[in-house]
Amino acid sequence: MNDQPGRRPQKSGKPGTSGKQGKPGKPYRRPQKDPVRYLAFEALRAVDERDAYANLVLPPLLRKAREKEGPEKFDARDAALATELVYGTLRRQGTYDAIVAACIDRPLREVDPPVLDVLNMGVHQLLGTRIPTHAAVSASVELARVVLGDGRAKFVNAVLRKVAQDDLDGWVEKVAPPYDEDAEDHLAVVHSHPRWVVSALWDSLGGGRAGIEDLLEADNERPEVTLVARPGRTTADAVLDEVGEESALPGRWSPYAVRLTEGGEPGALDPVRTGRAGVQDEGSQLVAIALANAPLEGRDEKWLDGCAGPGGKAAMLAGLASERGAALLAAEKQPHRARLVANALAGNPGPYQVIAADGTRPPWGPATFDRVLMDVPCTGLGALRRRPEARWRRRPEDLEGFAPLQRSLLTTALDSVRVGGVVGYATCSPHLAETRAVVDDVMKHHPGAELIDARPLMPGVPALGDGPDIQLWPHLHGTDAMYLALIRRTA
Repeated sequence: MNDQPGRRPQKSGKPGTSGKQGKPGKPYRRPQKDPVRYLAFEALRAVDERDAYANLVLPPLLRKAREKEGPEKFDARDAALATELVYGTLRRQGTYDAIVAACIDRPLREVDPPVLDVLNMGVHQLLGTRIPTHAAVSASVELARVVLGDGRAKFVNAVLRKVAQDDLDGWVEKVAPPYDEDAEDHLAVVHSHPRWVVSALWDSLGGGRAGIEDLLEADNERPEVTLVARPGRTTADAVLDEVGEESALPGRWSPYAVRLTEGGEPGALDPVRTGRAGVQDEGSQLVAIALANAPLEGRDEKWLDGCAGPGGKAAMLAGLASERGAALLAAEKQPHRARLVANALAGNPGPYQVIAADGTRPPWGPATFDRVLMDVPCTGLGALRRRPEARWRRRPEDLEGFAPLQRSLLTTALDSVRVGGVVGYATCSPHLAETRAVVDDVMKHHPGAELIDARPLMPGVPALGDGPDIQLWPHLHGTDAMYLALIRRTA
């Protein structure tokens, strides 16, 4: 393949007449749109411009591309490449930013974001995939010509040719400070996390260098898709039979989990399409199971999910409740998310109700429920594998914004459960300010409450720590970094 594919010899000794003129003696060639890279660029721009999440933006773009006719119609390989380009670029953005910064003569902040998206996607192809060097450069330059114009395409070409002079390990050695001089900054560059996130995760995890490096590496791995067989509607064995043993495996820890071993669209699978199963991380399943199995004193008839959107845990709790003759109330503040909850619970065999309600100003009375789950809004630092852009979007000051809400919701949960009942406080963040600090602070002001050891309620799951609360980890459990504290109301 030539350095400039598709260039044709000049006809009649005259320059091209397409409205632009190339170098003397060469005709202007219109840039050729690569549908896969163009779609990946569209997704990256949506993430940057609209604060969208890639896992919400990309699927409809891929679905539309599969439905097209002609040369722009995607097959499975096209979809896989587009997915890798989007997620790989987002996960490694911090490392790639540092490498690009070393290859330009201006501050990185002066590079227009669309240019930086093309550059980082090109760097990912060069350093993070098996795409041949020339193909990675030429395809990126062609994309730049399509979406940025010829002038900035030359800049992209110059930068990527510099990047191509070394491999990822060589570049990291150049741009990352030595570990012994600044451990957190070194880890931030090497593993592509903001420094404050590295510091927070390390504080929560404890231990030495090996553990935090394993965690950061796990954050940069593509997570497998896990299904939940919704209780009362199907079983994990039945889902495995329908999906096929060649495409799925049983869950590691949850008896309701099915792990997909092949790509594709899980929504197209019949158990998911019919609502008998859903996509749900195994850590999320374990949280719901632990609350459902926590020992109670007295009746077990009324359950509450106080922050139910988008409905995964609520659907599981509704099924578990119905098996015991109990009823679930699922409350979600945002009406559009409440509709998602209702969709997830549709078809549940037992009694349930979905309402749009603010958990900090509940419409139900005190001491109403036997079991309460509060999976509170948080920074989402526990789901960076699935939402890699969140690491760049979040700021330390976000913790201050979530803190009052988290405390208020846990207080509501404790007020809403009867004496002898159990509250589950959960977050998809391991940050200590969102986990133990919240629980400790609320319990100081709610003396009629005691922590339950949650570890026996996750049988077979290793490395659950000293208790009584539980912190799951991607590198130890293969789940999102879910946190759970179980609290019994005693007075």
